[in-house]
Amino acid sequence: MRPARSPFRSRVAAVTALAALLALGSPVTATGGPAGAGHDRRPCVASRLPDRGPAREVLRIAERAKAEMGLQSVIVRVTAGEREVVTTALGESMTGVPAVPAMHFRNGNIAISYLGTALLRLVDRGEVRLDDPVSRWLPDLEGGDRITLRMLAASTTGLVDYVTAAGFGESVYANPFRQWTAKELVALSTSRPRWYEPGTNWSYSHANFVLLGAALEKITGTRLDALLRHEVLRPLGLRETRNSFTPDIPEPVLHAFTAERGTYEESTFWNPSWTTAPGAVQTTDICDLARSAVGIGSGELLSPASYRELRDPGTVGLGHPTKTCPATVCLPNTEATHYGMGVLVLGDWIAQHPLFFGYSASQAYLPSKRLAIAVSTTNGPTAEGGHSAQRIAAALAPNHPIPDFG
Repeated sequence: MRPARSPFRSRVAAVTALAALLALGSPVTATGGPAGAGHDRRPCVASRLPDRGPAREVLRIAERAKAEMGLQSVIVRVTAGEREVVTTALGESMTGVPAVPAMHFRNGNIAISYLGTALLRLVDRGEVRLDDPVSRWLPDLEGGDRITLRMLAASTTGLVDYVTAAGFGESVYANPFRQWTAKELVALSTSRPRWYEPGTNWSYSHANFVLLGAALEKITGTRLDALLRHEVLRPLGLRETRNSFTPDIPEPVLHAFTAERGTYEESTFWNPSWTTAPGAVQTTDICDLARSAVGIGSGELLSPASYRELRDPGTVGLGHPTKTCPATVCLPNTEATHYGMGVLVLGDWIAQHPLFFGYSASQAYLPSKRLAIAVSTTNGPTAEGGHSAQRIAAALAPNHPIPDFG
């Protein structure tokens, strides 16, 4: 779940834009209600596909991507302003079971964008400041007096990413059903020397968000799943997005498959407890994912000042190799591509792109066009791996390319 990379270093290939798409001045009439009306979007069903226009072009791109990338399924929803452009599903969830838009899948680091927004809502209410030291709430964290809430959410603490620690991937693959605890995960990071002094550089670390989740619980006195539901999910009308403390996924389920262990096998119910903070290990559907892209990407729940922080909490200009931090870890954050407050700023887009255990997804929002793209994919036996959903999203918007980060 590192930005634009698989946790275990799956290769990401570039996609050539397949066709000019966004003549969205006259988008297709929605069949599922306004894109922004979170309470009027149930059930999540496929839209009517016309013979021509943007909706047909989205379908054509998705069909071609599915075939060329060897994908088992592709589910897509595109909205423009208050209108649905298209919602569709291709392929199968399992043999003989067609994929449909209402199917639930794991949303991975999409939940990290909710952590960032929840934190900024607390800031807007004056309950915390971004530059408060986390030692106030996490006194056992070594060096916590030099790490701030901002650093956790912006990933500038210098903590090693436990996902890339030697032996971690092997442990996960040896027993993909293992229930990892937050204490175990954080210890994998804090037991290793920091890459740099907190706040002086940038590197992605899952440990930052495990710790941020713990801090938010302490700040509010509320369990994280309930906090995110109150601060983000309910206000945005994300009725099909929920946490689970087990590997369960609500029906209907989009099943996942992977060849990461050397044989093509089902990975739907492999345990995602290692992916982020307990209480933020979520599942969703494509309609919620598109709504999430709008709500988070537009800063709908935030003050103007906090929306600016969301897009750049001080990461622009950070990310440079040093004697202790290689270029593969301390990635450059530029105006064009940088990490925000739990989100990726990729050119004109605000996005997140989870990838793990055979699932790939993408939520991307283009503020200037009020355009939201949500994609979920699963791998077929010949899939090469990598961020297939991100690549499809990029192909859907050739006039506003979604650049890679790192």
